[in-house]
Amino acid sequence: MVSHQVKQGARALQPSAIALAVLALIQPVQSHAAAAIATAVAAAAGGLSDDTSAITAADTTVGGSAAVGAAGAVQTILVTTRRRVESSQNVPTPMSVLGEDVLDGSRTYRVQDLPQLLPSTTVNYVHARQMSFAVRGLGNNPASDGLEGSVGVYLDNVYLARPGMAAFDALDIAQLELLRGPQGTLFGKNTTAGVLNIATKKPAFNTERSADLSYGQYGHKQGRLVLNGAISDGVAGRLTAYASRDDGYITNRYDGSKVQGGDRHGVRAQALVEQGRDFNLRVIADYHEEDSNNGTLVFYSAGPSGKVLTQAKLVGASPVLDARDRAVNLDTGSHVAVSQGGASAEANWTFAGDAKLTSVTAYRFWNFTPKNDDGLNVPVTLNAGASARHKQFTQELRWATPSGQPLESVFGAYYYRQKLSNNSFNVNGPLNDLYNGTPAGAWSNVTSTAPASLDVDSYALFAQSTWHATAQFDITAGARVTYEDKGARITRNAPVGPAVTGAALASRNARYGAFDSGDVQLSQNSPTALLNAGYKVNNDVLLYSSLSHGEKSGGINLSVPGAGGVASLLVGTERANAFEAGVKSQWFENNLQLNGNVYATIVHGYQSNAYDQVSRTSYLTNAGDVRTRGVELELVATPTRGLTLRSNVSFNDASYLKYTNAPCPPERSATFCDLSGRNALVNAPRWIANASAQYAHRAGEGLQAYVNANYAYRADTYGTLDASEYSKIPAYSVSNFSVGLRSTRGAAWDVSLWVKNAFDKHYYTSMWNSNFGSYNAVIGTPRTVGVTGRYEF
Repeated sequence: MVSHQVKQGARALQPSAIALAVLALIQPVQSHAAAAIATAVAAAAGGLSDDTSAITAADTTVGGSAAVGAAGAVQTILVTTRRRVESSQNVPTPMSVLGEDVLDGSRTYRVQDLPQLLPSTTVNYVHARQMSFAVRGLGNNPASDGLEGSVGVYLDNVYLARPGMAAFDALDIAQLELLRGPQGTLFGKNTTAGVLNIATKKPAFNTERSADLSYGQYGHKQGRLVLNGAISDGVAGRLTAYASRDDGYITNRYDGSKVQGGDRHGVRAQALVEQGRDFNLRVIADYHEEDSNNGTLVFYSAGPSGKVLTQAKLVGASPVLDARDRAVNLDTGSHVAVSQGGASAEANWTFAGDAKLTSVTAYRFWNFTPKNDDGLNVPVTLNAGASARHKQFTQELRWATPSGQPLESVFGAYYYRQKLSNNSFNVNGPLNDLYNGTPAGAWSNVTSTAPASLDVDSYALFAQSTWHATAQFDITAGARVTYEDKGARITRNAPVGPAVTGAALASRNARYGAFDSGDVQLSQNSPTALLNAGYKVNNDVLLYSSLSHGEKSGGINLSVPGAGGVASLLVGTERANAFEAGVKSQWFENNLQLNGNVYATIVHGYQSNAYDQVSRTSYLTNAGDVRTRGVELELVATPTRGLTLRSNVSFNDASYLKYTNAPCPPERSATFCDLSGRNALVNAPRWIANASAQYAHRAGEGLQAYVNANYAYRADTYGTLDASEYSKIPAYSVSNFSVGLRSTRGAAWDVSLWVKNAFDKHYYTSMWNSNFGSYNAVIGTPRTVGVTGRYEF
């Protein structure tokens, strides 16, 4: 993906065009006639070079916001989402684009903060392994080592198989795109809910040297160094290094330490080789590490029985019960060690007639080792969790026919190879039996390890063509077929502990007994298809609609099964059928962009994460049939010079059409519960709204002052698959502000003062099942004030 921001004027809309734009938002709700709405492509991008190597990165002025609204018009964002350079306003699909100016202005450098900027988006995050992306309520399946996500995450055109592979400080981002709905006819991996496409800044031949330093509350320190420039004729390089430190914002009363913080650092090196328009090669290598105590959960609810508190009292534990104290009481604490990195090479050849061949080759690895506390200040469980070692290789080839022809096509092939091993472990302390009510000696002082492995080979062929039937009317059709082989083996070693007999031995073997699944195989074909039609009313209004089918192949649970046996290790295919209709429009000489769409998606075999109260383990399951439908609106306006306003709002009606064997909440005693017809999807709020303002103004000779503000709101939602009233995540809102001063001539510098969660709201981002029908939660960061300085040298 390449990006650039250029100024573009547009003529004012006539009343008839305004009426058509309004009709496009209303009609899909009322009638299936909206399926006739069509899309036109290429008008706004006309005259732009299709040679992606000729397009520079987003504006790199100090602070990243100098160009915001500078000409009193909304800037055009160029993307290559359809593997051709075009304005995002000409892409006939719901898409949100965040540039460097928005990310820097809001101090957003970690993906878990993106829901405060993007519509219809949820990020469940505890630590790098227990992390997931969801779009329109679909995709909340964290810690799924044996399954890819419903939302595909790409970094510089490379698919990241584990969501946690994106959990690093992204401090050199050129542009970020969110595509909503099933994808796969062009992107490398098939997904059913959407794509998060992240593009870092490319090497450039101009010299750039800069350093950033940030300091803030709770021991926040962050530094970044960027070196960029020409290495020789036709070769440019870019080096980015960063280091971050946070002490944490949760107090551990056991020893007075701070938790939910730590160290992160990384380096990214790139080289760009250009030989005119005929050939360019971009090579990237990066490495990142995290050493933190992230993953600390706070107590949220004891459930209907309150048994977890009774058992804690029995062993002399005193957990912190009020999450607003932002405190825990842990005798061993949590720890996370992550190392990851890789290398990629993207080569582009342009042939006679402007046809293009693209090759993207990449290797990535991701290693994760946790230490998890039981939430108590006495030795019940000393350590528990699952480590993971992931390696992947991907190869993508694409052939694009010449642009500007009546029929434009892209054909491609994709290969994905994965090798993963994990090890689930439990290290119990001397009070384990008393706490759990098991026979003396059964679980106390027992250690259990359960190694598993997974091999995946995925092959795909894909194609997409756009027919320019008239100057205004286009039809796009795409198809993809994916074949995957997955093989796994799940074992559990015999438990290690003091010798016992009788009831104690039986209890130990039932919980920690040796297990070997043998070879578990899963082979599947997964088709994907798209049919899109659109109509360009004029240069400023695009109407579109589409039908799409997406499939994500099944997976294998890499945990020892419960009563269901080996057969329960297999997770079925997730299949989605989606309808979209919308409008993209520009108003008042392009001082206002207003985009809106309606959608409806039906998912069969929805893959989600469940919790087994008996084995006290999470597992993947097909959570019946799901329907999501809703409305999304996005607005960007530049009402006056230097001022840019952005807002988005989404309404999502997400419900189970059929889910008769759902796990029951602790307030119900049945074995299975029926969630059919209920709006009970995990972390799928009905309303999400975000708004931001950026203003820059001349403050003196060679100086510019600026201010940024953004507000994010999320409605309440169920936090766990069992749809318990005791695990509901309350509605919340968060506000962030920054103010700064930068130079506009001479030595380039920028100093800003910022505050995150300015009104110190207490809120929860995700919820988790725990012992005896209780629930733990992840709390959002408290108010944090800091300062950032940047200098170019």
